[in-house]
Amino acid sequence: MSSTIRGRGAQKKVHNRFFELKHDVLDEYLEFCELDGEEADKNRTKYLEVFPKSFVNKIASPDVGMGFSANPYQGCEHGCVYCYARNSHEFWGYGAGVDFERNILVKKNAPELLEKKLQNKNWKGNTIVFSGNTDCYQPIERKLEITRKCLEVMLKWKHPTGIITKNSLILRDLDLLSQLAEFNAIAVHITLTSLSEKTRRMLEPRTASVKNRLKTIEILSSHNIPVNIMLAPVIPSLNSHEVIPIIKKAASLGARSVAHTVVRLNGQNGIIFEDWARKTVPDKADRMLHQIAECHGGKVNDSKWGRRIRGEGVIAQQIADTIRLARKKYINHPGMPPLDNSHYMRLKDPQTRLF
Repeated sequence: MSSTIRGRGAQKKVHNRFFELKHDVLDEYLEFCELDGEEADKNRTKYLEVFPKSFVNKIASPDVGMGFSANPYQGCEHGCVYCYARNSHEFWGYGAGVDFERNILVKKNAPELLEKKLQNKNWKGNTIVFSGNTDCYQPIERKLEITRKCLEVMLKWKHPTGIITKNSLILRDLDLLSQLAEFNAIAVHITLTSLSEKTRRMLEPRTASVKNRLKTIEILSSHNIPVNIMLAPVIPSLNSHEVIPIIKKAASLGARSVAHTVVRLNGQNGIIFEDWARKTVPDKADRMLHQIAECHGGKVNDSKWGRRIRGEGVIAQQIADTIRLARKKYINHPGMPPLDNSHYMRLKDPQTRLF
């Protein structure tokens, strides 16, 4: 534990695979500092504004429960060590390890691009989910308020909206969410992977505490904002034993449904996760990695549609069965309601806007 990078999930800086194919990146100054005994890395987060031409992305994967996503930020300071989005940071020229947590790209023009999309005559009002890749309520959102501005656009057009987050900062926007709920145009998915604060700090170091996340579920539910719990990911030998307590607690606070994934470690994630496991939970590392592989055809990485999300085999089936039983026992709601796009379609129609 003494050699870990405090406040970060990834404990390793990994090379960008695409750069390795073309050229080596040398940083002689940092290397000199390290050799000379100086601290070369201050562990600070950097923010860089980017200027995308579009903001709403179509999701082509058939086993992902969303059709369109929107991400105000690329990279995520939350630092969840298992995050599947880490590999996407390589397309921006960064590494999937600590670079993913330290170099955050921000899209300040996202609200304008979003409104342009909603005004498009061919847009049919499909639900747009914020945070299909990285969390839209990560720490910098408190200052920049890009997500809030996007929600103001969604409310203006009464457009169906989904949000996936593990940050209690979402409560700042309770006023907008409550108004969207009046039109049945909002669904919130709170990721909850553990009830142990010790596990949370290791696994997701810069996310909201367990206490605040539970409070978020309760407050949103009390304002008639439908909440789904994302037990994502379930990690064998680390949090798999918490499945029933998590569902029981979330249901008691008003959660209407629960969904889960079994961890998979594609691309650089396998290297990052194994390094983290051997440094933070060395007594569990081998068993955990073997059981993850057992869920994915003998490898920790998995790209097979269907299996990559839920896994297969005895361990994956035990997880699925346990969740099904806990859902049946503790969740008394029929599930998340389908979102309504009729208000948006009426606003979009130039004839109805006359009235």
